[in-house]
Amino acid sequence: MLLQNRLGHTFKDASLLQQALTHRSHSTLHNERLEFLGDSILNCVVASLLFDRYTKIDEGDLSRVRANLVKQQSLYEIAQRLELSQFLRLGEGELKSGGFRRPSILADTLEALFGAIFLDAGFDAARDVIRALYIPILDTVDPKTLGKDAKTLLQEYLQGKKIALPQYNVVATHGAAHNQEFEIECLVPKLDIQVFGSGGSRRAGEQAAAKLALEAVQKSFVKVPGAAKKAKPRTAQLKLSGIATIQPDAPETAADEAVAAKPAAAKEKIVAEAPPAKIAAKAHVTAHVATANGGAETAAAPKPGSTATEAVETVVAAANAAAAVTTPNATPHTTSKSKTA
Repeated sequence: MLLQNRLGHTFKDASLLQQALTHRSHSTLHNERLEFLGDSILNCVVASLLFDRYTKIDEGDLSRVRANLVKQQSLYEIAQRLELSQFLRLGEGELKSGGFRRPSILADTLEALFGAIFLDAGFDAARDVIRALYIPILDTVDPKTLGKDAKTLLQEYLQGKKIALPQYNVVATHGAAHNQEFEIECLVPKLDIQVFGSGGSRRAGEQAAAKLALEAVQKSFVKVPGAAKKAKPRTAQLKLSGIATIQPDAPETAADEAVAAKPAAAKEKIVAEAPPAKIAAKAHVTAHVATANGGAETAAAPKPGSTATEAVETVVAAANAAAAVTTPNATPHTTSKSKTA
């Protein structure tokens, strides 16, 4: 009853279930004929699933995917999920040799169960059981790569990147002659990739190494986001643009910005606080300018002992005198010739 719950089908004819679970080593009424029937039903249902699911895949790829889904290893993995081994009926010799763990026996028994369900309740019942087992698998597979071995996938990936094909070398062999294990080296020189795999045959070792190499190659092409680029200084940008003029850089510190932003009033304060000697010198120059323009000669330089306030007043007085001199006379000047006329 436990197995029927896992399958999602309750048998009307319990003898069909018993026969489907019986290996030929146990009795003459075994499951091989049911296996033949179940294999055909399985292929039909899986083909229908793939046809409906992958509408843009051609016949060749559909056949490859189906072959991978119904092969012994795939059926064995489904049988393990169902824990089918605890329900098998095996002969004594097969039981002692560990037949309940053998992938071929478990895969054949699963196909026999599909055939038994078909005979017990019809095609729709068998289809529903198969679909329930396979849809979760289809949700996790890539039809473009499913069924391709690691060496083929590695070769196709490298060819797509225009990189030379990998090199395989036998590094060592271990074990007795009848049970050797091969250690294989896989090299992708252009990418400096070197990995090692092992297997019970040279082919198996190459496949193991190719799988590791494919993972390494794919990682090497993963783009790592780079750090944000720093903004180039204004002078550097102008040089790159071919502009000869170098613009002054912006103030780099808060202190520089504060100095640049000082109001005019602050500058006037600085002038007012300047030493009296400097202000006196400026006033003296102003007085000479006024005299050169015919102005009042009384705008003399301030005395050396003057205070800052007195010096400023002297400068203002000199400026006013200069302005008065430069103002034109209202009465026009007449020459002696005009008088005679």
